[in-house]
Amino acid sequence: MSEQQSELGFAAPHDAPVPYLERIRTYYRTLGYGAPYRWAQYAEVPFTPLAKPLAESRVALITTAAPYRPDRGDQGPGAPYNAAAKFYKVYSGDAAGEPDLRISHVGIDRKHTTAEDIHTWFPLAQLKRLANAGRIGELAPRFHGAPTNRSQITTIEQDCPDILARVREDGSDMAVLVPN
Repeated sequence: MSEQQSELGFAAPHDAPVPYLERIRTYYRTLGYGAPYRWAQYAEVPFTPLAKPLAESRVALITTAAPYRPDRGDQGPGAPYNAAAKFYKVYSGDAAGEPDLRISHVGIDRKHTTAEDIHTWFPLAQLKRLANAGRIGELAPRFHGAPTNRSQITTIEQDCPDILARVREDGSDMAVLVPN
């Protein structure tokens, strides 16, 4: 790296993003799917500004983490990918507690990261701190789980309306989506 690149704060050449999209395409080709996976991509994305200040807003948390089910095999922080731990219906949990959620069912980069720290992929405790500090109005009473079965049609036509209805039932003004 040149001195100028270093002064500008550039990362070293070997410090490159994980080629996630290409890895997923290769994975699906290896499984025998003909066409590569088509990521949802929209020409226009709707944006809705907050109707009131964040410090007065009720915030919902939406996650793709799965509730721990001991009958589904290893789901611990060092577990290999575990398709048996997947869930296929939207669920809701009590945001007042400390839920036992896991991410062994998602295709994370297990070579470069781990699932050790739940706070890095399920920021419930941080949202509680923000509410206590007055940065957000309050945390919604429930968090919601979005399935990761990768069907765009099911996600758009079934899961999204279900989650939206639950978020509205809770009187939330906004939601934080944390895909794992």
